[in-house]
Amino acid sequence: MKDMGSLTVLGCGKMGTALLDGWLKKGLNPQKVIIFEPFPSPWLKAQPIRLNDEPLGWRPDFCLIAVKPQTLQEALHQIKHYGNSNTVILSIVAGSRFQSIEEFLGPQTPIIRAMPNTPSAIGKGVSALVRNQNVTDCQFNKAQDLLQTVGETVTLDAEPQLDIVTGISGSGPAYLFHLMEGMIKVGIQEGLTPEASKTLVTNTIIGAGELAKHSTDSPEQLRINVTSPKGTTEAGLVHLMDAENGLEQLIGKTIRAAINRSRQIGERDE
Repeated sequence: MKDMGSLTVLGCGKMGTALLDGWLKKGLNPQKVIIFEPFPSPWLKAQPIRLNDEPLGWRPDFCLIAVKPQTLQEALHQIKHYGNSNTVILSIVAGSRFQSIEEFLGPQTPIIRAMPNTPSAIGKGVSALVRNQNVTDCQFNKAQDLLQTVGETVTLDAEPQLDIVTGISGSGPAYLFHLMEGMIKVGIQEGLTPEASKTLVTNTIIGAGELAKHSTDSPEQLRINVTSPKGTTEAGLVHLMDAENGLEQLIGKTIRAAINRSRQIGERDE
């Protein structure tokens, strides 16, 4: 891993832990990391990093904010001394607008908003990033390098696009996990052992994702390739592709509900 300088992590719940775990596995120097977490997990306590103890004069290159939206204002008060400085605020808080952060930390504060997802813990995440006007190209490139160590990155053109990302890739793993739950249950109900059903479903999801990622065919064409006329796949897709109650309609409602919730959180803080 490239030397990313010093890092403060504010909040180390599920997403903060996923990122930190991924970075440590990739060689992040633990001596350059300070964590602020009021309820540290046993895993976090076992890491060779400074916990809830900031040295006098500490000014990190990056401050990752990974708290819940409802505790953001309290968290920002804790790092007010980072405002209007060279410390880049890297916020992964859903709905946390630049404006609300700038109001607390100062209008000259460099801020990057990002939306990663939990597969970052194993280096298979994807993150979207957008910056405010105070972030230099060098700082933004370093933030990309940091997140690319735990997956791929996408650069956004405008802040409102991050609400869309939140609904698709930020929340997306949960949608797929629930799909896996349902498929595994059917396998068990039809006579497979839980272990066999989980293995089949998990590797089907992984394999299909890798095929879609590396194939020159679109997902639509890949679906067609699997579907023989009057075969088993077609029999299943009759239900999954129902014009009124199929998966496309359901997933549309699901993602838009998450997008709208992200927008509501941001509007509440304005």
